Amino acid sequence: MRDFVDGTAFNAEQGNRARKLFAAVVLAALDDAIADDKKYGNGPEQIARWARSRDGREVLSCAGIDPNERVVEGLMEFVSKGVRTSVALSREESERRNAALQAEAA
Repeated sequence: MRDFVDGTAFNAEQGNRARKLFAAVVLAALDDAIADDKKYGNGPEQIARWARSRDGREVLSCAGIDPNERVVEGLMEFVSKGVRTSVALSREESERRNAALQAEAA
């Protein structure tokens, strides 16, 4: 008798992997726009153009992000700050850990 694997769990896991892959594409697009901003000064416009394009909207949707105008404005603001995604994510994680340690100590 073969072991039965729940197809629903397998499909959910594949869905999560796909979302993470598309999220990585979004992060790469942000980093590209930040590089464009430093080089040409048009990063926020570049990310907005991409996010409003058919491909950009599809990538955002597949990443689990609703491609609405509020999201586009947030992406533009992120790019205008000029902080690469890897730095922003590591800083956010560091702040989260520090807040958890302070809450634990209190």
